[in-house]
Amino acid sequence: MVLVREAAAPREVRSAVWTITALTALAPVAWGTTYLVTTEYLPPDRPLLSGVIRALPVGLAALAVTRTLPRGSWWWRSAVLGTLNIGAFFALLFVAAYRLPGGVAATLGAVQPLAVAALAFALLGDRPTRWRLGWGLAGTAGVGLMVLRGQLALDLVGILAGLAGTAAMAAGIVLTKRWGRPVGVVTFTGWQLTAGGLVLAPVALAVEGPPPALDVPALAGYAWLAIVGTLLAYALWFHGVARLPVAALSFLPLLSPAVATVLGWLALGQSLTPAQTLGIALALTAVAAAQLTPDTARRLIRRLTRRSPR
Repeated sequence: MVLVREAAAPREVRSAVWTITALTALAPVAWGTTYLVTTEYLPPDRPLLSGVIRALPVGLAALAVTRTLPRGSWWWRSAVLGTLNIGAFFALLFVAAYRLPGGVAATLGAVQPLAVAALAFALLGDRPTRWRLGWGLAGTAGVGLMVLRGQLALDLVGILAGLAGTAAMAAGIVLTKRWGRPVGVVTFTGWQLTAGGLVLAPVALAVEGPPPALDVPALAGYAWLAIVGTLLAYALWFHGVARLPVAALSFLPLLSPAVATVLGWLALGQSLTPAQTLGIALALTAVAAAQLTPDTARRLIRRLTRRSPR
């Protein structure tokens, strides 16, 4: 599907774009529940195991349902994309999370719009606009306000791992856009989840050892992360990657730390400071603004101003 014919039917096209954007945004919203589920229901100190359980079973299930394997160059392309989006990303995220305060790791992840802009320019020829670069910086600042607090312990290996994890997912987004999607979204998602899970499984076994016995809450938590937070979320994500401008799409993951912060406040009784509230507002504004061009934003502001009561 290509969103064209904007001149003939601009309202219909804009409506379709916003619908796809809203559906794609559900992916980082689901990813934002990971912190709550992990801390409350899963066994401690097993992030790589969590990554394997999230990716490999549902990936194999998707392949069993669709009964479609990669062909030709898509064997190695699926392996590359699965490694970037799942295997390497989860492993590097684990290193960053263990060597850095959570706020620092999250802020490093928030530079993804800027990383995507650089890669999209190099690989796709998409020249970044000042509008989106500016909002990329604003979004990073918003995430920093949400999650940075207290003294910061900066570890070089952790910082490099966090930046590499962000770069891996950014590269996965741009390469997915460049290579396209040759099959249905469920099959495409299954290829990548299986490849990423297979890459991650031996690393998890070597680092964390055999999996522990799991109780009912842990099984329920893994089921949520695997079905909703991975299979459904990545299917929506890859659906959006194929249809939305890559620069605008790259801002949507900023929703994850915002959701995690709000859930911590609602479900765990964590405090929500004025600075965090400002950070959430700034990150959400950056996400929304990135979906617009400056001209579209100005027209929207004028329309809202005319409709506002005097």
